[in-house]
Amino acid sequence: MTAPDPSTIPTAVVTGASSGIGEATARKLAADGYHVVVGARRVDRLETLAEEIGGTALALDVTDDDSVAAFVSVLPRVDVLINNAGGAKGLAPVADADLDDWRWMWETNVLGTLRMTRALLPKLIDSGNGLIVSITSIAAFETYDNGAGYTSAKHAQGVLHRTLRGELLGQPVRLTEIAPGAVETEFSLVRFDGDADRAAEVYQGIDPLVAADIAEIIGFVASRPSHVDLDTIVVRPRDQASGGRFARRES
Repeated sequence: MTAPDPSTIPTAVVTGASSGIGEATARKLAADGYHVVVGARRVDRLETLAEEIGGTALALDVTDDDSVAAFVSVLPRVDVLINNAGGAKGLAPVADADLDDWRWMWETNVLGTLRMTRALLPKLIDSGNGLIVSITSIAAFETYDNGAGYTSAKHAQGVLHRTLRGELLGQPVRLTEIAPGAVETEFSLVRFDGDADRAAEVYQGIDPLVAADIAEIIGFVASRPSHVDLDTIVVRPRDQASGGRFARRES
C-alpha cells in the first residue's frame, strides 16, 4: 500500500504491530481517525491488518539500521509514534545467562526504541503536536529472580524515554511511558520459545490484562489536548501486585 497523503489526516506509526498490543493499538488509533502505518517483520499479518483498518503496511525490523531507514524514508508525515516492538527471551538466572538472548532483548527493546525515535523525531517535531508512546513494562521499575535480561533491558528503555522527556522540553512533542503488568499476548510464547503449555502457566488462575486494555489507554493518551502530557502510566491486572506476586485461584 502507498504512504499516506500528508495533507489529509494525522499519521500514527505503530511498531511490532503484527500481533498483541501493537495490533490492538493500530485498530484503536484507526478507529479514532488516524492513518496508521504498521510495521513488523511478519508482513503477511501486517497487510491483512492494514487492509482491515485502511492503513499502510511496511516491513520493519527495529534491530536493523537499513530496515528502519527504509521504513522512515517513505513517511512524509508522522504525528504519533508508538514504540511497541519488544519482548523477552528465556528465564534464566544471571549465572546461566544466554548472551544471545540478552543481545536480542537489548537490541529489540532498547536500541529498537532508540532507532525509531531518533529517526522519526524530526517529523514528530515538524508535526507541531507530536506524541511518543513507549511501551515498557513494570519490569522497567522492578526486578525479579531469573529475569535480569528482560528487566535490565526494560529499565534501559524506560531511562531512554524519560531522558528524552527533558531533552525535548520546549518542543511540540509529548512523551508517555506505559508500563503494563501481565498482559496475555504472544509475549510468554516468545519468551519460552513457542512452548504453549509453559506460556499458559503464566496466566493460570488470574484475569490478566489483554491487548485491547492497553490500546484503550493509548487512545486516551493520544486524545488529550496538546498541553496535557500523561507522563507515566503503570497498569496491572487486579490480580497482580508486582512482577512475581499474584492472587491465583485454584483451577
